[in-house]
Amino acid sequence: MLKQERYRHFVEYFSKNQPNAVTELHYNSPYELLVAVILSAQCTDKRINQVTPALFKRFPNAAALAASDADEIFTYIRSVSYPNNKAKHLAGMGKMLVEKFNGVVPSGLDELQQMPGVGRKTANVIASVVFDAPAIAVDTHVFRVSNRIGLTTRATTPLAVEKQLVQFLPENTLAIAHHWLILHGRYICVARTPKCEICPLTWFCKYYEQHNTETALLKAEAVKIKKAKDAKKKKALNTISKELAKHSVDKDI
Repeated sequence: MLKQERYRHFVEYFSKNQPNAVTELHYNSPYELLVAVILSAQCTDKRINQVTPALFKRFPNAAALAASDADEIFTYIRSVSYPNNKAKHLAGMGKMLVEKFNGVVPSGLDELQQMPGVGRKTANVIASVVFDAPAIAVDTHVFRVSNRIGLTTRATTPLAVEKQLVQFLPENTLAIAHHWLILHGRYICVARTPKCEICPLTWFCKYYEQHNTETALLKAEAVKIKKAKDAKKKKALNTISKELAKHSVDKDI
């Protein structure tokens, strides 16, 4: 299947079945989304949504965040991953947002990435979600699913994945495609054992094709048989060991 066809099938399916896909992070302003996305690095959205209500109540805007310090911020985010670093990032981000951007979240990728804790992925999220910019953020889900489906080829870095997605996806789908890929990776195309049996994309998925050819199935069956034989052998050895131990005890008596 040509790559253009794969992209067309991808867009057609999700446009029809998930036309209103959005981030699962809870927020009410660009500032709140920026904070939530910074916190979400290597952490689940569910955990972030548990933490942010109290955090936003204490720090409802950039000015409040800027007036605090990393030690206080830490007390509100101690349950997220890497809380020490993230507390420092938020404190620095709040100060820069006030001092350099008058408390208003900027729309430009370069400006966004000047702030502590804001890398390319976070900047792309803010640009696409808040400002409807034709950008796509690449996190672990987007990276994994894009490669598995076959949307990308030999893309070994997030930037390489981003460039290929931007090249082949229609510009007006870039922002929502980010959510399509994240949600698909979070609930179906999971990292360790993808749920191919319930996936609606298997008919054009490169990963599924590679793992379900006759050769692959035969190999999987061979592995299954070997595991069964190994388990049987281990059980027999355990039985022999128990018998030897028993006879040894009887002899001592």
